[in-house]
Amino acid sequence: MKLPVIKHLTQFIEDNDEDYIVETLETLEALTEVPSLKDEELDVIGELISNMYGALEVHKMMKDGTPQKEALNSFMKRVLGSIDT
Repeated sequence: MKLPVIKHLTQFIEDNDEDYIVETLETLEALTEVPSLKDEELDVIGELISNMYGALEVHKMMKDGTPQKEALNSFMKRVLGSIDT
C-alpha cells in the first residue's frame, strides 16, 4: 500500500463519489479471475485493490469526523501493525 496513492484516492472520493471506487473494485476483482494473467499482473491489480480499499477505509474515518492526516496515519499504523504480527 502506498500512502500517497491512498491520499489521492481519498481526495477523488471527496471530489466525486465513493461509488466510482466501489465499481472499479468490482471490475478489478473480476479481472483477477482471468486465467491467463501473469503473476506480475495479478500483483499490480492486487496493489490497486489494496489501495482502493484503504482509501475507502480512510474516507469512512473522515466521514466519522477524523481529520484526513490523522485518518491516514491511523490506517497505516493498523496496516503496519497487522504485518508485524
